Amino acid sequence: MSQGRPGDCAPLEPTAGPSTPPNPFVHELHLSRLQRIKFCLLGALLAPIRVLLAFIVLFLLWPFAWLQVAGLSEEQLQEPLTGWRKTVCHNGVLGLSRLLFFLLGFLRIRVRGQRASRLQAPVLVAAPHSTFFDPIVLLPCDLPKVVSRAENLSVPVIGALLRFNQAILVSRHDPASRRKVVEEVRRRATSGGKWPQVLFFPEGTCSNKKALLKFKPGAFIAGVPVQPILIRYPNSLDTTSWAWRGPGVLKVLWLTASQPCSIVDVEFLPVYHPSPEESRDPTLYANNVQRVMAQALGIPATECEFVGSLPVIVVGRLKVAFEPQLWELGKVLRKAGLSPGYVDTGAEPGRSRMINQDEFARQLQLSDPQTVAGAFSYFQKDANGLVDFRDVALALAALDRGTGLEELTRLAFELFAEEQAEGPGRLLCRDGFSTILRLLLGSPRPAAETLHAELCQAGPHHGLSLCQFQDFSLRDPLHGKLFSTYLRPSQTPNASSPGSCAVLANGTVHSPKQKGD
Repeated sequence: MSQGRPGDCAPLEPTAGPSTPPNPFVHELHLSRLQRIKFCLLGALLAPIRVLLAFIVLFLLWPFAWLQVAGLSEEQLQEPLTGWRKTVCHNGVLGLSRLLFFLLGFLRIRVRGQRASRLQAPVLVAAPHSTFFDPIVLLPCDLPKVVSRAENLSVPVIGALLRFNQAILVSRHDPASRRKVVEEVRRRATSGGKWPQVLFFPEGTCSNKKALLKFKPGAFIAGVPVQPILIRYPNSLDTTSWAWRGPGVLKVLWLTASQPCSIVDVEFLPVYHPSPEESRDPTLYANNVQRVMAQALGIPATECEFVGSLPVIVVGRLKVAFEPQLWELGKVLRKAGLSPGYVDTGAEPGRSRMINQDEFARQLQLSDPQTVAGAFSYFQKDANGLVDFRDVALALAALDRGTGLEELTRLAFELFAEEQAEGPGRLLCRDGFSTILRLLLGSPRPAAETLHAELCQAGPHHGLSLCQFQDFSLRDPLHGKLFSTYLRPSQTPNASSPGSCAVLANGTVHSPKQKGD
């Protein structure tokens, strides 16, 4: 088995022909006229009945879930349950859960391969994660333990099921929560079969099944063997995918419940035993398991992932927003009749000027409150809700098609470079560099800071000169092409070489609708 290096960028191999791989965050469901009529008829008959019965069964699960943990202290819940609680409640929840999915139209769960025992593989990893129906994989896995957000405990019924499951809970608001989760996963995974298996969806979010997102390392931290599980929905029409852009939750539920029969294939792959290097490096372990699962699925293994609420792709050492948010700002401004090239920003090079939303509206001569709020929300705010007007000036210049890339990068440098007390005049330091990449490419700050440090290693200073910055943004073999294809895709129509970022312009010109539209 081939071994990768930590931080290696998995190749984005095309699935068909020389074109770039599909956008895994977008799902467009095209229905013919006949299919629309069919879904209208079946939806009116099947969907309401199925959804109603499914919700009844969902609430019937609550007594079994409650009974299993009733009267037990938090200390007792730190150990696996045994006895009648395990037998009666576990089998009750398992049976009702199968009935729940059956009522929603999942009449068949086809299982391939052999599920490993908890001693052989303490951790299960399932992919691709494409829909909120994916918990159906819990059924052939005999309800393993899961990892979930702590906030879900307050959701009716779902919270009770998580307590029943003795789920490992992670809080987004507690900085120490991730460390506790890592310790708990390691404790259970190395318990020698005492605990049931732990199930992870290592992608961490839903995609459209056309490519595997980057695996998060949480499932691989313990360094124990894992069993990969493949989830497929081999139906003639994909009604289940619930991606970042595409049908919303209600439409996915309605369309799937309107299908006469939905089929799920669950395939257990052979147990993956980590090498000593993989056991020490969870990222390497995750990358290699991702590649094995992608090969079995016949789809690309990508470096695409979510950072916060923003999908990004890795290009070299830099993370870049999959779709240019800058274009969304341009749409808002053009809809208001504003041409970015005619705005006199008056930003002062090297000096920040913080403005509030009212000043922003006056400067850009915007009057519609909704337009003002939409445009203002694009920019990063400080603790007082103010934005740096230099950010506005650079964004408007980037949207102005009359501004060439060389002129744009020079303006970016002039706005954010800092005067040095000693040394070669003005240099672009870490904060300014990170701000430019965030504004123009949507790059998260940590990735930009890491790249800045690497670029500065070749010189004696902790900043970049104008020449160095333009070498990076215009002439670098990888990142120079990134700037041109991402910001000015129409100027480089043939930029589609492997490793380039032409994929970032693929599918974004047509601007797919937001989820829930």
